[in-house]
Amino acid sequence: MLLTKFSKLLIAGVFSLFSILVHAQSTAVVAKVNGVEIPQSRLELMVQANVAQGQPDGPEMRRALRENLIAEEIIAQEALKKKLDRDPEVIAQLEISRQAVLVRAFQADYIKNNVVGDETLHKEYEILKVQMGDKEYKARHILVQEEDEAKAIIASLKKKGDFDKIAAEKSLDEGSKNEGGVLNWSPSGAYVRPFAEALTNLKKGELTSKPVQTSFGWHVIELIDTRPMEIPPFEEVKQNIQQRILQREFQAVVQELRGKAKVE
Repeated sequence: MLLTKFSKLLIAGVFSLFSILVHAQSTAVVAKVNGVEIPQSRLELMVQANVAQGQPDGPEMRRALRENLIAEEIIAQEALKKKLDRDPEVIAQLEISRQAVLVRAFQADYIKNNVVGDETLHKEYEILKVQMGDKEYKARHILVQEEDEAKAIIASLKKKGDFDKIAAEKSLDEGSKNEGGVLNWSPSGAYVRPFAEALTNLKKGELTSKPVQTSFGWHVIELIDTRPMEIPPFEEVKQNIQQRILQREFQAVVQELRGKAKVE
């Protein structure tokens, strides 16, 4: 679970962190509050974070952020006067925040020093093309917890039972149950292996004769239709492929560090 959390951190925001840190070098002062200087670098960090979220940089944004920083400094000074920094819970929260910043800094440093070459990117692209296959599938399914219940559903459907109604009443898949169990067009590689294998062995309009077990439970699957898979050009997915490779390599680094660490 820990490694999964690290990989999510990598996808969620680490790719913008290095550019943020680059802009944090200025020693200029944006304001003074009771003699305490607020460095320009702090404002630049806030600006870059907002830009990364899609907000345009400009005087209005900077004025608003400056006012926020001043207000926060005033409140922080009052908290120190009340000795809140000595509260055990506050100390723990500060340590968690410090650790999170160090984790992101380590990730940014890794990205800075591990550039993925075009040759590697093209190889990954070709591998992904093979994994995705040449078809997309439109399917619907009903997910239940027990095999016997899935078998009963198959028997009911073979007797002209209403798929939409059964899905709405019984399926555990909250994302599709109210849509008659219908899933989006997807290549087989987008599904877990047992589901994908069952799906690719079905003919159009055919229902699985037996329930299909995955880590999610037991599935009753019907293939609605297929169509040729449209592979996006390399340049269109290049950045996503780079992130995929860096994520995989970073996970390996974390696993290696975990193996060397003395954990008691």
